[in-house]
Amino acid sequence: MQPILDALAQISSWMQPYYSEIALTILATILVVYGDVINKHIKRMISQYHFVIRTIVFVLICAFGYGLLLVFVSPFLKQVILAIPHIYRGVTVIGVFLLLGYLAEHRRYI
Repeated sequence: MQPILDALAQISSWMQPYYSEIALTILATILVVYGDVINKHIKRMISQYHFVIRTIVFVLICAFGYGLLLVFVSPFLKQVILAIPHIYRGVTVIGVFLLLGYLAEHRRYI
């Protein structure tokens, strides 16, 4: 049992300096996988407005909205990762990326 615990601790130690980047990558992956769904909802909400207004809103949402989301939510997600016990952090991060890959692969595009 001890070699398994040592291996889990080693994986977490390797990831230790990169938790900020990992949090950003998780959020960016979620936006890539589900960004079109968000854009479709926004498009539906603003469809009755003039073309210029729709274009400005789209640019603001994509350029600033998603960027601000990444900048402000990444530190929160990093704190969530740090709340996981050290021995399980590495495996949890790997599991989250595997889950995101699965969700991306099996997502139905409407």
